Amino acid sequence: MTTETKSHTPWFLWPFVALWKLLAVIVEMTGRFVAMVLGIVFIVVGIIVSLTLIGAIIGIPLAIIGLLLLLRGIF
Repeated sequence: MTTETKSHTPWFLWPFVALWKLLAVIVEMTGRFVAMVLGIVFIVVGIIVSLTLIGAIIGIPLAIIGLLLLLRGIF
């Protein structure tokens, strides 16, 4: 059982609370975007590295990590 505590914000502090929530959303979206871009880069680098037999040992896990990062950024 969880209880939700709802804090009451005084009216004169509301602009600061709204600004803080806006900044939190911007930082969260930026983090997701960075994760997606890094995922795509890791996938491309993993595929390029795995073109050789020796590079496949590093390239395939790198591509898998990139795919996981991309999925994490989307969902």
